[in-house]
Amino acid sequence: MRSNPALRAAASRSRIDPALAGFAAECRDTILRMLAYVGALALIGIVVFYAANPLTDAAITAATIAPTAPGWSVADRSSPAFAVSQLDWPGKSETHEVLRHPDGGRKDIVRIAAPGEPAAAEIEIYRAGGETTRTTAEAELVARMDPGGTAAVETAGVIDSKFGPVPLFSLTGGDAPAGACLGFVKPIAAAKLRISGFSCRGDTRPERRAAIACMLDRLVLLSAGGDAAIADVFARAELRRGGCDRAARPSVAADWISSANDPALRGRLSLN
Repeated sequence: MRSNPALRAAASRSRIDPALAGFAAECRDTILRMLAYVGALALIGIVVFYAANPLTDAAITAATIAPTAPGWSVADRSSPAFAVSQLDWPGKSETHEVLRHPDGGRKDIVRIAAPGEPAAAEIEIYRAGGETTRTTAEAELVARMDPGGTAAVETAGVIDSKFGPVPLFSLTGGDAPAGACLGFVKPIAAAKLRISGFSCRGDTRPERRAAIACMLDRLVLLSAGGDAAIADVFARAELRRGGCDRAARPSVAADWISSANDPALRGRLSLN
């Protein structure tokens, strides 16, 4: 008995159609998964794009501003108490930061820098409270000047200023060229005050000394905060203010070891 061709064709279609249907379903699912994957990548790209600028700003800030010491916190609501008047650093601006300690100490920091670059100069005015520290003022300043901590310290003379003689020091052996920046620390015991900082301005050592002397000469008090001793220190200092031309001259208290000219005898400054 011969089979019916129509029945054979129908049976063949019944066997093929489920396979084609399954293949089509798999193709559809694959395309949907690919679209979902591409959409997820696009969403991640958008998030990274909008997050890039804040991350870059944070990285620049972390690289250019020294970390706050333990116990100290940034006082965003405190107004600056000091400033450098008649700023004449082309391409650079003055920024202020105030740090406070729970035991009463206050640090006013004035930085001079170009946007997004490390500070070219810095002055820190520290009014001591009841806090104590095991680190010397020189060691703290060296840590700000040389974050890597590999530089050695040597004396670099004494300059005269409206606050009196100010000893200088320089760094050698670090990442920066020797003597590229000069640091200074000036304690004023009568007001429990300490003025410290550094400057990298100038191509020669005499020019760098003159830049520090001029910066100190232009440091002015904006508000004493009711502290009569600090107000008196700055009032007396203004009477001795002689301008940047006079500030460039060496201190009369300098001797043959620490003169404002390149000293003939040098040695490392102990930070212990």
